[in-house]
Amino acid sequence: MERFYFDHNATTPISPEVLEAMLPVMTEVYGNASSMHHFGQAARHKLDSARRQVAQMFGALPEEIVFTSGGTEADNLAIFGVGGHLITTAVEHPAVLGAAAQMDATVVPVDGRGVVDPDAIRRALRPDTKLISVMHANNETGAIQPIEDIARIASDAGVVMHSDGVQAIGKIPVQLSTSLYAISGHKIGAPKGVGALYVRKGTSLRAMMYGGRHERERRAGTENVAGAVGLARAAQWVMEHGAAEATRVGDLRDQLETGILSRLPDVHVNGLGAPRTSNTSNLRFDGIDSDAMLIALDLRGFAVSSGAACSSGAPEPSHVLLAMGLTREQARSSIRFSLGRTNTAEQVDALVEAVIESVAHLRKLSPTYV
Repeated sequence: MERFYFDHNATTPISPEVLEAMLPVMTEVYGNASSMHHFGQAARHKLDSARRQVAQMFGALPEEIVFTSGGTEADNLAIFGVGGHLITTAVEHPAVLGAAAQMDATVVPVDGRGVVDPDAIRRALRPDTKLISVMHANNETGAIQPIEDIARIASDAGVVMHSDGVQAIGKIPVQLSTSLYAISGHKIGAPKGVGALYVRKGTSLRAMMYGGRHERERRAGTENVAGAVGLARAAQWVMEHGAAEATRVGDLRDQLETGILSRLPDVHVNGLGAPRTSNTSNLRFDGIDSDAMLIALDLRGFAVSSGAACSSGAPEPSHVLLAMGLTREQARSSIRFSLGRTNTAEQVDALVEAVIESVAHLRKLSPTYV
């Protein structure tokens, strides 16, 4: 059976150009980038080049880029590195909300589209507020937050602002307005295990890891040179092709939504009305359990996501959808489709048919759908 992947917000396949760039580094440039000998300096050269390339994507200085193990570490470094009272939103990734739970934090609600009101951020400010953390684009709905407006509020208040940009890079234009910005390699065709945190020059940031003076004393540990090279090559691809690819994938997303909504009743777009990344569609199917839908589509060869996390073996509805005002039942009937470079119009057509067949079958079995 042929299988098709529609879960690119979870992770992406390593792109051919990234693999090509990484292989020589993994096999030939094996020195420690902190070593003074030839092998170490060869690794240092690759690392420095990668840092310049990632900085170029941001329009930043190379010394403003800190390589990390991924988006979670980058978010944690930003939050714990600044410390103090934190303001964030109810729809953040667990990498932010989990860190915020260890802090003195104010969690601001969002509207029914999943978008935060900048004035709500302003009202949450306290004299001891040190950091505002608002994601750029949501991983479940694709909703884009008004981070430029929030960044101005932070600047006026003398507060540092961080944004989780993991789901934004490669999907929407990014012009840095924040002091801290996190990305992850495996969301843009690079491998898992590498990410970066942009740290604007002059921003004070305490280290979260100790054991060496790596990354200008901001992140101890022997650098993942091959991973950094992969991230840099992915960044280069984004700069060269990202805008065109976002348009192409947006057409596919619209094709998917139109195909489903025009042929199935009682289907709703979660986050409709919000500005969204072009690749993400979160649909609610009345009378359907998302786990059953996910399995039904997988059996037909399509990988999608329910957007739900598991706690102690018990599936829980999405905190993002609950924060948007959905009931637990509505959240449990929602499916995320996230498209990427591997998808085609033909695959989308096939997915639409699979969704229609699956929903028809599951609704016949559903005690809640009349």
